[in-house]
Amino acid sequence: MTQKIGNVILEVKNISLRFGGVKALTDISFDVREHEVRAIIGPNGAGKSSMLNCINGVYTPQEGLITFRGQTFDHMNSRQVAEMGIARTFQNLALFKGMSVIDNIMSGRNLKIKSNILMQALRIGPAQREEEQHRAFVEHIIDFLEIQAFRKTPVGQLPYGLQKRVDLGRALAMEPQVLLLDEPMAGMNLEEKQDMCRFILDVNDEFGTTVVLIEHDMGVVMDISDRVVVLDYGKKIGDGSPDEVRNNEEVISAYLGTSH
Repeated sequence: MTQKIGNVILEVKNISLRFGGVKALTDISFDVREHEVRAIIGPNGAGKSSMLNCINGVYTPQEGLITFRGQTFDHMNSRQVAEMGIARTFQNLALFKGMSVIDNIMSGRNLKIKSNILMQALRIGPAQREEEQHRAFVEHIIDFLEIQAFRKTPVGQLPYGLQKRVDLGRALAMEPQVLLLDEPMAGMNLEEKQDMCRFILDVNDEFGTTVVLIEHDMGVVMDISDRVVVLDYGKKIGDGSPDEVRNNEEVISAYLGTSH
């Protein structure tokens, strides 16, 4: 059963970001609604990853505000953003390659652990019960992502497409309200892309998670997104349904390289 798209959960207002004299983003505004799949697209260098980095606290924009569930902030660090309920995967995998699949995904439970380090190390009383609960949750994610056969395998030994699934699993372990995906299908073959599309839609449907994704594959974007915002040279040039964006002359020009 598909979750009904709800009210605005995340709003980006007039965000501008500069690195020295270089403008990465200029006066960007858009919103994200509960339970939707919201895509951010644009040619290389358009500012898409910079936009995600502003949302999850990696970069602090010089201008503008971000509102999440009615709480407005102009700067937050990544941990604060994660604690609020926004998780992130990265274009370049940042997994612990020598650790097993289950331990990588368990690392996503870090913010949820209440026991102190000593109790965790000794695995006594409440700490042991808590760990068992976290492991049960992680096992559910492993089943959901269909990677049961690789639970104990060091992540570095897995093919790239499966490593991307583990990265998604670690983000899901944080139980995010909003999941930011930075090119989740980059470098994948057709079959791996189809699998990842299915998992993203299932995450959105079964977990009720709002998804914001950057993706270069326009076919994928048009198939799975509810709304699309288009950036080019750090400016917003389109925003709307996939059909509206597909027929936007400025967007067509940007992708065909005829606008400059």
